[in-house]
Amino acid sequence: MDLQLKNKTALVSGSTAGIGYAIAKQLAAEGAKVIVNGRTAERVDAAVTQIKADTGNNEVSGAVADFAKPEDVARLIAQVPNVDILINNVAIFEPKAFADITDEDWLRFYDINVLSGVRLSRAYFNGMLQRNWGRIIFISSESAIQIPEEMIHYGMTKTAQLAVARGLAELTKGTNVTVNSVLPGPTLSEGVGGFVEQLATDQSKTVDEVKKDFFTHMRPTSLIQRFLSVDEVANMVVYLSSPLASATNGAAIRAEGGLLKSAI
Repeated sequence: MDLQLKNKTALVSGSTAGIGYAIAKQLAAEGAKVIVNGRTAERVDAAVTQIKADTGNNEVSGAVADFAKPEDVARLIAQVPNVDILINNVAIFEPKAFADITDEDWLRFYDINVLSGVRLSRAYFNGMLQRNWGRIIFISSESAIQIPEEMIHYGMTKTAQLAVARGLAELTKGTNVTVNSVLPGPTLSEGVGGFVEQLATDQSKTVDEVKKDFFTHMRPTSLIQRFLSVDEVANMVVYLSSPLASATNGAAIRAEGGLLKSAI
């Protein structure tokens, strides 16, 4: 299937590894001009080089920015003044007991996970409306709906992303701009993989045992009873980035393995 993304310019925040990297790679494979983002030049350069090699698309470039630093975001926007597709993917997570989550933690999570997308959307949204075409996608989480007790501050930011995305979508009426959210389930990204390996070490178990225990005890409602791959999430995101997804707007699309039990 041709997703009609050739010559579209896409910026994917937090895309040197994990879900973001998989999205950037698939967009490049579809012929889009992709800007990879990460916190260090070394990571960005390595990701750009690998995506070019894997896809044969030389229209892949990098933009270094740490979303904990508003001045870095301003510099990124100056470097990349217009995009057709914005994937708000950058985020942090950290299991932590509610009583131990400080004010600083709450603010840091909100700043990086929510305001990163707000700042980028604010920069690019009007240009999309003027050109009468664009895609903004927030990478939220099933945690936006089923708040995890082990990281309530993370769940809060994912819920906030849904609100921002839906509000922006309301401003697109009668245009060819769409704003959507994607809700992945537990995904075996670089960060999660490291977390699982550490749990296995701490509990003197194998990685496979820890994975099984996770879905038995922490996410028992999952229908697929396994972690998603980053490519499974990217498949959905890249489709929603396409002109073929023109009828999907203001939606929160699930890619969570049936973990959420509600029908709507």
